[in-house]
Order: sequence, then structure tokens, then C-alpha cells
Amino acid sequence: MNPYVLSIDCGTQSIRAIIFDASGNIIEKTQLSLEYESPYPGWAEQKPEYFWQKLIEVINELWKKQSQLKSAIVGITLTTQRGTVINIDKNGNSLRPAITWFDQRQVEDPEPIPFWNIIFKILGMSEAIDFFQRQIEASWIYKNEPEIWKNTYKYLLLSGYLSYKLTGNFIDSIACQVGYIPFDYKRHQWASKWDWKWKLVPASKDILPDLVQPGKLLGTLSKDAAKELDLKEGIPVIAAGSDKACETLGCGVIDDSSVHLSFGTTATVNVVTKKYKEAIPFIPPYPSVIPGHYTMEIQIFRGFWLVSWFKEQFAFSEKLEAEKRSCSVEEVLEKKIKDIPPGCLGLILQPYWSPGIRIPGPEARGAIIGFSDWHTKYHLYRAILEGIGFSLREGTERIEKKLKKKIPRIAVGGGGSNSEVALQITADIFNRNVEKPFISEASALGAAMIAFYGLGIYKTIPEAVRNMYKVGKIIHPDKKNHKIYDYIYKNAYLKIYQNLKPIYKVLKEIV
Repeated sequence: MNPYVLSIDCGTQSIRAIIFDASGNIIEKTQLSLEYESPYPGWAEQKPEYFWQKLIEVINELWKKQSQLKSAIVGITLTTQRGTVINIDKNGNSLRPAITWFDQRQVEDPEPIPFWNIIFKILGMSEAIDFFQRQIEASWIYKNEPEIWKNTYKYLLLSGYLSYKLTGNFIDSIACQVGYIPFDYKRHQWASKWDWKWKLVPASKDILPDLVQPGKLLGTLSKDAAKELDLKEGIPVIAAGSDKACETLGCGVIDDSSVHLSFGTTATVNVVTKKYKEAIPFIPPYPSVIPGHYTMEIQIFRGFWLVSWFKEQFAFSEKLEAEKRSCSVEEVLEKKIKDIPPGCLGLILQPYWSPGIRIPGPEARGAIIGFSDWHTKYHLYRAILEGIGFSLREGTERIEKKLKKKIPRIAVGGGGSNSEVALQITADIFNRNVEKPFISEASALGAAMIAFYGLGIYKTIPEAVRNMYKVGKIIHPDKKNHKIYDYIYKNAYLKIYQNLKPIYKVLKEIV
């Protein structure tokens, strides 16, 4: 039997267990939805043990389908959502629910940082640093739950927690380190003791996990984990990276000749570079799953989450229709919007339902402009897809300006890439071909590529990509539609934020 890798993908909305062969084919797959708790408005938590139990369940569902595959698993790898943090005590037990990346609680009245505040002011970074300080989960726990922080033995990202549960080691991949943590994004290690980040995070290096390069060993499957997962003890567990980093690789992006657009809960623009380059001044690139490389990234925090928001708020009848037809709500909506012309008859949406540190600014809010009496909820749905497309183009152009080159290849991944309309809108807005992988599970595939490299089946990561990545389809732009989108983008979309910024600041004060 051929060697297989078990790739675990714990995203925001679901957890998947997927078995890959060395050619990038999916041999078997299972998926379970994930839920979260919100004890107060804006909070989003979940017990760490819940993620582990779901991981056990989703893997055991695999064996119900094809139990004979267990003996062919030669390696396990893991990719997870970013920025979700967990406090662990000395016995390896969690001390409180995990705070997820989309939790909206903030630290009130963050402490000033002597000396550094002056530097931040000179650099024009005071507002951004204040926003950054308010988002730090460790500071919130330290201030509001001091006993929890006092008893914290290890402070882990979700990737580090699941790595611990699999191997028994407090260890994590360098390519998973994305969040409000004291990480040196230039040198790919924990920040040095004089780094200003230690002034913001009330932590010490000893409560953080050890870090290894992608492709290296996190450990081997422990006796306890093997029993729960119904696998052999001692299977190598290979370090991969965060979901976006793995998805970028799974879309065949290994250098700055390609851009990866992620149609995920958070939509992103990702470009891999050999040199450290900041797409936005003072906002670092994240570690790539290719050791020693960086991923320049622009985020739209509420990307295809807006599709979920729309379904929840406006698509009740479409849900009923989808149930009758045994299809997804998105399929119903796709048919409804297919014949709406580009530009939605003058309706434009800017997808800033959540602000950013610098792009947009911390005061940003979403905007829908141009309503007329002929507009329906279907125009709004299409405007969401177009608004995400405009924002991704804006992010791509920002990176291209930094690199001083136009990036020829666009590869798209993430759940939203299953939308034919969204893919065509993207091709039309960019006026470039859009390439979609043969399989939609790009994050899990990227992690599997790293695992096959780490196991020595491929000598290099590019070799793994050449053997495991396949083009699914190429969407060509409609020149006529591009002309309309280009006009809207340059003459309307790009002007919305700056013109509404003063109003956003007033609204922020009200909130």
C-alpha cells in the first residue's frame, strides 16, 4: 500500500481529517462543524478540550469509512486557525476557555510604555499601537483574571495546544506564530529580551512553547493520543503552519511570481518572498511554511464571513429552498445573482465590518452605498462578492507597489472559491486569469506537502508542490465586465473610505 499522510485542518468553521497520497490526491476525508460560546456580547470562546474531542471524532469517522487505511499512515500533520490562545497549567490542563481570533473584547486603558511611546508618536504609530495593545488577549487575562494568569504554565496558540495533545510536547511550528504574541517576525524566533513587544505582553519566554521549522518533527504520536485516535503509537507528527500559510502553499504559491487570494472567513492576499518586506509599514510579514521565507499579507477581517452574515440575516426563504432541493444555500443564491449586471446597478459595498490596525484604520466600519428602489437583497449579496473582490484588488496592488512588479499569476483558495460567480467577479475585477486548484482543501493539501517533504519523500518543498499541486480550472476575465469594474473601482470604491473616515470616527465615539 502507498504511504499516506493524515492532514488535520482545524479551521474556524469546521475541522477536517484528510488522508493524502504523495501525488496530492484525497484518499478519504471527514469533516465536522465547530461551534463557539459567547457569554457576553462580542466574546467568542470555546473549551480547548472541545477542539481535541472534535479532532478525535473527525479522525475516528475516517476509520468508520475505511479502517484499512490506518496501517498506511506514515505521518501526521496539523494546520489550524490563527491567533486563538490557550492557558495551560503544570498538569497540562486548560485553565479557561480558549479566546478565539475573532473575539472582540478589548483591554481597557492599556498601560503606557515609557520611552517607547515617544518613539511610536514620532513614527506616527501611536494610534496603531493603542489598537494593538487593546487586542492582546494575554493582557486582558492578566488584568481581568489575575489568578488564571498566575497559574499559567504554558501560553499556547491552538496549534501548540493540539501539538501537545498529539505528542505530549510543548512545541509548535514557526509558521503558526500569528497573533498578539512576542514573536520576532524578521528572525523567526521569540523576540529578544529587549524587544518592545515584551512591554505589551505580560509574559516571559519560559511560558511559551519551543519552536521548530516547518517540515521538522514536533514529536511522535503519544501512547494516550494513539489510543484515542485508534492509530499506532510513534507515528511522526510533522510541523506545518497556520491555515493561511498552508493554503498559500496548497495553491502552488512558492514565490513572488504568484499571488494567493484566500476566500475564507477572513479574506487575504498572500505573496511569498525571500526577503523581509512589509506590505504595510510596521506591520510585519508572517512566516511562510517554506523555511526562511516570508508571507506578505493584506487582511480583510470580515471577508467571506459576510456571506454567512447575509445568510443569517436575509436568506431564510433560500434556506428552505435549499432544503427542498438538497443543495447549499449558496447554490440557491448563485442562481439568483447570476444575471445581475456588474456593478449591481450602482450598489457598492466596502467590507470593513471589522476594523484593522492600519488598513483600513481602527475606526473603520462597513459601508453600503447607492441604494435605489430597484435594488433587492440579491443585489446586496452580489455587492458583497464584488466588495470583497475590490478590496482584494486593492490589497494586491499595495503589495505589487511594494515589490515594484505586477504579479502575473492569481491562485484562489478557501471555501468561497467554490462560488463560480465569485471567481468570475474576481477575474473581471483584476482583468487577469484566476486559477483554482484541482481540490478545494488547499490548507490541508499544503500541510500534507510539508509532511511529505519532512518525511523525506520529497527532497524540497518546491518538488512536493510540483508533484502534488494540480490546476482545477482557469477562469478568464470578461473584458466588457472589467471595463465596468475598473471604472467603479478607480472612481468610486477607492474614494469611499477616505471620504467616510471622519464620519466613522464620530460613530466610533458613539459605540
